[in-house]
Amino acid sequence: MTEMVYGALPAQEGEPILPKWWRTLDKWTTTFIVSLFIVGLLLGLAASVPLAARNGLDNFHYVQRQAFFGCSALVAMMLTSMMSPTLVRRLAVIGFVFAFVAMALLPIFGTDFGKGAVRWYSLGFASLQPSEFLKPGFIVLAAWMIAASQQIYGPPGTLLSFGLCMAVVMLLVLQPDFGQACLILFGWGVMYFVAGAPMLLLVGMAGVVIFGGVVAYSNSEHFARRIDGFLSPDLDPTTQLGYATNAIREGGLFGVGVGEGQVKWSLPDAHTDFIIAVAAEEYGLVLVSIIIFLYAMIVVRSLFRLMRERDTFIRLAGAGLACTFGVQAMINMGVAVRLLPAKGMTLPFVSYGGSSLIAGGIAMGMLLAFTRSRPQGEIADALRGRGRG
Repeated sequence: MTEMVYGALPAQEGEPILPKWWRTLDKWTTTFIVSLFIVGLLLGLAASVPLAARNGLDNFHYVQRQAFFGCSALVAMMLTSMMSPTLVRRLAVIGFVFAFVAMALLPIFGTDFGKGAVRWYSLGFASLQPSEFLKPGFIVLAAWMIAASQQIYGPPGTLLSFGLCMAVVMLLVLQPDFGQACLILFGWGVMYFVAGAPMLLLVGMAGVVIFGGVVAYSNSEHFARRIDGFLSPDLDPTTQLGYATNAIREGGLFGVGVGEGQVKWSLPDAHTDFIIAVAAEEYGLVLVSIIIFLYAMIVVRSLFRLMRERDTFIRLAGAGLACTFGVQAMINMGVAVRLLPAKGMTLPFVSYGGSSLIAGGIAMGMLLAFTRSRPQGEIADALRGRGRG
């Protein structure tokens, strides 16, 4: 508890791995992440029962699976957080290559499970969504490239990372998965901004994204249907957005009561994309506010720790992972309250989904590895010429 309040101590030379990891770990962020997983299990007890009933399974079938995948995700997070930044980078590069190849083969071997977008591999006992694993790998790899470009006689890493970003975005658009494509673009933009990109260039990139949206609207029926539904002044109460909006309205401040919500019986994706509607209906604004607080604290605390980091690669990769994590949560909740078009994006660590949970665990493990305390001078000292090398 003392270390949680006053901060972790720098690692000591020759210290064993486990004590060193525990001493340098950001325990507050770890606690917030575990809290999100517990909230996800709590909501899963309510949201997944109707799905199990429709499929003729045991009432807690999906809750048990979520607990298994979630515990696997936490183990992956802890193991990844023990790695050095160099080892994390190597893991990210290997993971990105495998995920990229898997995404490229989706049109041949993938399936859409009747949802209109080929994003998954069916494994029989489970499904695999490669794009979930590609995100953390891409962010770390792109951060490495951008950081390398800032070295004297360094490679054109920024340009190469942008080309890689466009290749990933094109693969996602072909699925189609415009939500993940926007998330990848956002993650790259955050790192480019942190690296010192001129604002005029970022504004130009935003214009290109808007132009791409117009082109997608004109050529993709899937994309156009979602945009039209979002812009329509009349909300059909029998659609997923209609059910979710009504559930949030009915929940009020304290909710209708545990197990008393009705939206979970109407929404086919109540346990994934619209899990926040279940939380709002049964537990009200109180639980929703707690969930938002947990996400905000993970992002803000991580960014504050990264501000003290002298290594450019670690700052860029950590900022990209933290901001992408937070924006994905914002998108999911924004869709539920009709602030954004439907995206088909999970709420990290809360929604049901094996790929989402495990990939999220790896991503948060990378972030915890980057935000661990290291024996170094403060970045302000380095700027004043007094930092240690």
